[in-house]
Amino acid sequence: MSDEVKRGLEGVVVSESRLSYIDGDAGELGYRGYAIEDFARRASYEEVLSLLWNGEWPTRSEHDAFVARLADQRDLDPDVYDLIANLAERDVDPMAMLRTVLSSLSAYDEDAGAAPDDRETNLAKGCRITAKLPTILAAFARLRDGDDPVDPRADLGHAANFLYMLNDEEPDDVAVETFDTALVLHADHGLNASTFSALVTTSTMSDLHSGVTSAVGTLAGPLHGGANQNVMRMLQEIDDSGKAPREWIEDAVDAGERVPGFGHRVYNVRDPRAAILETYSEQLGETVGDPRWYDYSVTIEEYMAETKGLAPNVDFYSASMYYQMGIPVDLYTPIFALSRVGGWIAHMLEQYEDSRLIRPRAHYVGDRDREFVPIEER
Repeated sequence: MSDEVKRGLEGVVVSESRLSYIDGDAGELGYRGYAIEDFARRASYEEVLSLLWNGEWPTRSEHDAFVARLADQRDLDPDVYDLIANLAERDVDPMAMLRTVLSSLSAYDEDAGAAPDDRETNLAKGCRITAKLPTILAAFARLRDGDDPVDPRADLGHAANFLYMLNDEEPDDVAVETFDTALVLHADHGLNASTFSALVTTSTMSDLHSGVTSAVGTLAGPLHGGANQNVMRMLQEIDDSGKAPREWIEDAVDAGERVPGFGHRVYNVRDPRAAILETYSEQLGETVGDPRWYDYSVTIEEYMAETKGLAPNVDFYSASMYYQMGIPVDLYTPIFALSRVGGWIAHMLEQYEDSRLIRPRAHYVGDRDREFVPIEER
């Protein structure tokens, strides 16, 4: 066995998967063999969940049954609402709230004591977790603002229901299509840090709630989640500065500041998801009559391409897109979790099929042959 150290496991292949195909040089991404460009605007998030979890697109009857099943699982136990209210009163970070409340869901899950690798039970758990995360986040956002939570509606789709619970008004078709597409594009992306965290937990034969909680905790780190929040804060700084966007970005780069939303651990070219989200950012700007956030973004992308040879990732245009939908900036990373939970669950289902404990080694570089000295002689 080689003792060569691969920092961050860069380039190390640790598993096989039938879920996401990524070609970082060609800028390609597909789920279960389907290119995202072919379905991102035409398939709902619920359809993508079915594809990821079951391997095939659902028929109309299968889809209707699955949508109804998800809608039936959205509400929370009163004790969970109380926990959310307590955390909102303390004004905790939204990702810390999500991790804490998600972990508590296992105490109220009817299949909590089931075998951890039972597929049908895990599909049922996955439905409940996926259905409840939007309710948790919307309730928290409203409670911290002094508003009452809005009850979920079974007659709305996954994306529309979240926006409705968040704003207490039914969203328009443009907002629903935009948000649903964002969920689709963020649903899975290979063995990223949070997905790997979920697999490590699952490989111990721990339960699905533990795996998803591990993933949320990993996503909370700024080197994985949070980039789109930083992008939006950058756009706001540009707007507040009074400078032209080109001048602002030139000054920032000259000062050695890192420009968020550019570069990717996998892609060496433009992230294919960014191309799709860019069109929605432009469309939303036109719809609300305020294209400046999109215009700022285009200027920055052009500058980074010309001077650094860097292309935007998925976070770059999702920032202005969410902002134009009225979503608070600090909810961007939790919204990432609302989408990526579908991929986390899909990968954990794969891991359970043929699980082996994930147990890498570390190369020891510390001292050796040191002599122990009893405490009385130190």
